Amino acid sequence: MVRTVETVIVFLCYFAVMIAIGARFFKKTDSLSDYFIGGRRLNAWVAALSAYASDMSGWLMLGFVGTVYLFGAVQVWIAVGLVLGTILTWSLVAKRLRRYTQTSEYSITIPEYLENRFKDESHTLRFVSAVFIAFFFVRYTTAGFVACGTLFSRVFNIDYQIALLISALVILVYTFLGGFRAVCWTDVVQSLLMLAALVTVPIITLNFTGGAVLSDIRPPGFFDIFRDGAGSPISAVSVVSGLAWGLGYFGMPHILIRFMAVKREKEMPKAAVIAGLAVVLSVGGAVFTGLVSARLIPETPETETVFVQVIQLIFSENNVFMPLLGALFLCGILAAIMSTTDSQLLMAASAVTSDLYQGMIQRRAPDKHFLRISRFTVAIICIIAYIIAANSASTIMSIVSSAWSGFGSVFGAVILLSLHWKRLNRPGAAAGLLAGGLTVLLWDYITCVPGKDGWITIGEATGLYSLAPGFCTSLAFIVAVSLLTKPPSPAICEEFERAAVKPIFEE
Repeated sequence: MVRTVETVIVFLCYFAVMIAIGARFFKKTDSLSDYFIGGRRLNAWVAALSAYASDMSGWLMLGFVGTVYLFGAVQVWIAVGLVLGTILTWSLVAKRLRRYTQTSEYSITIPEYLENRFKDESHTLRFVSAVFIAFFFVRYTTAGFVACGTLFSRVFNIDYQIALLISALVILVYTFLGGFRAVCWTDVVQSLLMLAALVTVPIITLNFTGGAVLSDIRPPGFFDIFRDGAGSPISAVSVVSGLAWGLGYFGMPHILIRFMAVKREKEMPKAAVIAGLAVVLSVGGAVFTGLVSARLIPETPETETVFVQVIQLIFSENNVFMPLLGALFLCGILAAIMSTTDSQLLMAASAVTSDLYQGMIQRRAPDKHFLRISRFTVAIICIIAYIIAANSASTIMSIVSSAWSGFGSVFGAVILLSLHWKRLNRPGAAAGLLAGGLTVLLWDYITCVPGKDGWITIGEATGLYSLAPGFCTSLAFIVAVSLLTKPPSPAICEEFERAAVKPIFEE
C-alpha cells in the first residue's frame, strides 16, 4: 500500500494550491461575465487543457478503467468515439461558436446564446435549455462527488460519507470564490496531473508484470475489440453505442463554454491540437491500464477502484520516492474528478442565475447582486448533489453515461446546426431541444417494455446507448419543423452571415 503519511501530505498540498487559486481570482471577479466565462481572456493552453480536464474526469480513471478491466478491449469503441468527438467539435464548433457568441449580443451562456441567436423574445429557448442544464448537471455533479467519496474511502480507509463531505467542501470553496477563471486555472494543474497518471501508470504496471500476456487470466475475447469479455462476437449496436459517445461533445455546455472564453480566434488551432493530443493520450492510457490491471488484480468486486488498487500495489516499495510518486498519481485521480465537478457546479449555477433568475425574473440589477446569487446557487447545488451522492447506489460510469447522453441529445444537434444551417429557425431549435431531452428521458428513465423480471426501459431492452437515438431524433425534429415553418427573419440571416465570415481585425 502507498503509505498514508506521504498521501496525506501530497493531498493537503494539492488542496492548498486549489484553494489558493480560487482566492487569487476572488478579487478579480467583478461581473457575471468574469464569473461564468472569465471575461473571454483564456489563452490556447488554458482553454485546451481546461476543456480536456472538464471532460476527462474521475469517470475515465475510475469508471472507464473499471469497465475495461471488467469487459475487455471491446470498450475501445467508446475511446474511439471520444477521440473523434473531440476532433470534430474543435473543427466544426469551436471557432464559429466563439465568433457567434460575440456577434450575437456577447452571450455568456449556452441558453443565452440560443436566445440571442434566434431573437427569441418569448425566452422559451433560454428557459427550456436552462431547465435541462440544471437537471443533468446536478446528476453529473453527483457522479463527481460519488467518485471523490469512492477515492477517499479507498485511499484513506475512511467512511464513504466522511470522504464525500471533505471532497465536496474543497470543491465548493474554490469554485465559490473564484468562478470560471479559478476553475480553468485549477484545470490546468489538474489536467497535467491526470495526464502524468494516465500515461505513466500503465507503462510502469506493464514493466511491473514483466510484460506478461494476460491470456492465462482472461478469456481470448478480452483483447478483441470485436468480442465481449466472455469471447462472444459483439453486435453492431454495441459498436454504434460506443461511437455515439462522440456525439455528446457537440452538446456539452461545460466544454462549449471554453470555446466562448478564448481570448482570440487565432488561438483556436493551437488549442485544438493540445486538446486532441491530451484526449488521445488519456483514453489510450485508460484502456491500456484497464487491460494490464488484470495481471495484478485477477478478480475484485470493486472494479471502479482498479486504478487506485494498482497504484497502491506497485508504488508500495519501502523507500521515500515510490510512495510519494504513488501519492502524486492518486492525486491525479482526485484532480480528474475535481476538474470536472467544479465545471459542472459552475454551469448549473449559470443556468439558474443567469438564465432563469436574471433572464426570466430580475433582468435589471447590479452585477454584484447577481454575483452573490451565483455564489449562493453554487452552494445550494453542491448541497443537493452531496445529498444525492450520499444516498446513491449507482456506479460512476452509469451516472456519467446518463448525463452525457442527456446533454448530447438536448444540445448536440441544435448547437451544430445553429452554427452551420442558416434555415434553422426558433421553432425548429425548440423542437430539437425538447425532442432530444424527452427521448433520453423515455429511453433511460421510464420502464415501458416488458422484460423477463418485469418492466424495463427501452435502453435496457435494446442495448443501444440513448445518445444515438436522442441525437438523431433531435436532428430530425430540427430539420422537419424548420422546413415546415416560416424561415428566419432577414436580420437573423444577416447576423448568421456575419458570424460565418472571419473578421478582418481581431479585438
